[in-house]
Amino acid sequence: MANDKDFIVKDAVEVGGSVKTTVGTLTSGSEGYNLSVASYDNKSFSVASQDTNANGFIFNATGTKLYVVGRTNQSIFQYSLSTSYDISTASYDSVSFSVAAQETNPIEAFFKSDGTKLYVIGWDGDAVFQYGLTTAYDISTASYDSVSFSFASQDTVATSIYFKPDGTKFYIMGAINDAVFQYSLSTEWDMSTASYDSVSFSFSSQETNPYGLLFNSDGTKMFVTGNTSDATFQYSLTTAWDLSTASYDSVSLDHTTVMTDPFGTRFNSDGSKFYVVASNDTIYQYSTALLTQTLDLSTGNYFNHTLTENTQFPLSNAGNVQSFQLEVTGGAIGYNLAGASYDSVSFSVASEETVPYKIRFNNDGTKLYVMGVVGDDINQYTLSTAFDLSTASYDSVSFSVASQETDPYGLAFNNDGTKMYITGNVSDSVFQYTLSPGFDLSTASYDSVSLNVNSQDTIPTGIIFNNTGSKMYMIGQSSDQIHQYTLTADFNLSTASYDNVSFSIASEETSPMDMAFNSDGTKMYIVGSSSDTVFQYSLSTAYDISTASYDSVSFNVNTQDSNPRSLVFNNNGTKMYIIGTTTDSIYQYSTRIDFTITWPTSIEWPDGTAPVSPSDGEKDLYTITTDDSGTTYKGVLSAYNLS
Repeated sequence: MANDKDFIVKDAVEVGGSVKTTVGTLTSGSEGYNLSVASYDNKSFSVASQDTNANGFIFNATGTKLYVVGRTNQSIFQYSLSTSYDISTASYDSVSFSVAAQETNPIEAFFKSDGTKLYVIGWDGDAVFQYGLTTAYDISTASYDSVSFSFASQDTVATSIYFKPDGTKFYIMGAINDAVFQYSLSTEWDMSTASYDSVSFSFSSQETNPYGLLFNSDGTKMFVTGNTSDATFQYSLTTAWDLSTASYDSVSLDHTTVMTDPFGTRFNSDGSKFYVVASNDTIYQYSTALLTQTLDLSTGNYFNHTLTENTQFPLSNAGNVQSFQLEVTGGAIGYNLAGASYDSVSFSVASEETVPYKIRFNNDGTKLYVMGVVGDDINQYTLSTAFDLSTASYDSVSFSVASQETDPYGLAFNNDGTKMYITGNVSDSVFQYTLSPGFDLSTASYDSVSLNVNSQDTIPTGIIFNNTGSKMYMIGQSSDQIHQYTLTADFNLSTASYDNVSFSIASEETSPMDMAFNSDGTKMYIVGSSSDTVFQYSLSTAYDISTASYDSVSFNVNTQDSNPRSLVFNNNGTKMYIIGTTTDSIYQYSTRIDFTITWPTSIEWPDGTAPVSPSDGEKDLYTITTDDSGTTYKGVLSAYNLS
């Protein structure tokens, strides 16, 4: 530590007195159903192609199947998830089951724990209807049991149903009384044996238009979601599954940064994921698990950890330990368009180009390239701090592409920068260049290799490759589509051919200018000048645009530039950059959610306030002492922003 330069020492405490510092052991675990640490996963799935009035949904026991209740078609629709509980991997099974004969306004459904019974509620029947499935969780085998139970005496606008795992209790949420009602079944899962417990719980102080009701696995927590507040609220039950013992935890999750008008909700099997369907018929996925990293004080007095998710640090086996230290490096989730914010950082390129159309970075973010249609060239810049626009300066290096294209719109590089590609409006072609060494524009030369894309679009505005160079994508304004190509030799344009695969973004943007992928190709982003907005899409198969669907997530950049022309992210998606022709400047945005630390309540901090968690990449050091064998602790932030 003595050689660290970029840190501040506060309230320094010597570790263990004269005892030699030893590295301690952290034991990992996880705690789900934690609404207070919920964060959007940047994953969603639209069911609008099946029903435009989706309200409730449920998973099978393993998270490989999804079932959505649609009011418009009075049916339940079945989907498969190629990755368990990953909503972005869902696809429609072309299987549905109509409940119109029993309920013409279905709201929600629930399965028996083994998938052989299905229960449906709605607004018209004011009853729970029971169905049998001859094959578990296969709704194509469902049929009505001619068994129902009326809850009309409690509420006539039921919006959610939930069962205790053993099938001896179920709960109905009603929007007339803004309350949850509790029922018992004398024979588990048999609705003909149901009776009202004369027990209810009102949540009207939190929500007056409820739609989603959930419990944790042991019935000690309850969650209510509604679209008056656009939030989910958390409650505790001192006696499991007994509503008479419920009370509000003063814990809630605001959904407005992700969506509005939330309806049905679900957790995955361990409560580490949380899902909400909104009025736009899209299901959104959150993380609700708190990683536990237990510090075993019997193993040492110095611990270090890098945050990979929201984390708490329980303490154990204090024994005779008096002082120990914990070094934590911050982390973050990137590509978070829903929570994007402008950094108030920009960089003007007007001295080099007054109509800039594209920006790209080299691999480590120390070089920046700007292409424009006034100079018909590409200009090169250096960033003294990687991906930090405030440190950019012009290299006085440029490369003209006028011999190939006099209206250049699109720019791309291969992975090591030894190949460069441009496209434009005059030629309707993609051209390939060689740079040696990579990313050095002063060494660029034309390869006499090109690909005409006129048959797909006559105004190509952007090009990009997948991570291996086996696929190329062109976005164009004449078709308002993205077109996909295959290269049989990676990044070799001479081997490219059209896949006859395209994806229309016309519903969101009619003047598309550029596109980007996240690091694994499961998310796609486009920007255009008709809406001045960045739009986000999910791909259920990575880099396959035929599997793309709009996430109903967007971010407007009009305040910075009303004619955005290009879009790019840094390597981990925590920063986004936009260039526009109104201001001839590049703008920098934060697109991350920093992971947070939850400290044990036994630690007393100065002024009673725990220190702020380290931001992404920042390293902080905490010193904690105890004089009562671990009953209570005192903590201080000893150093922050360690190099």
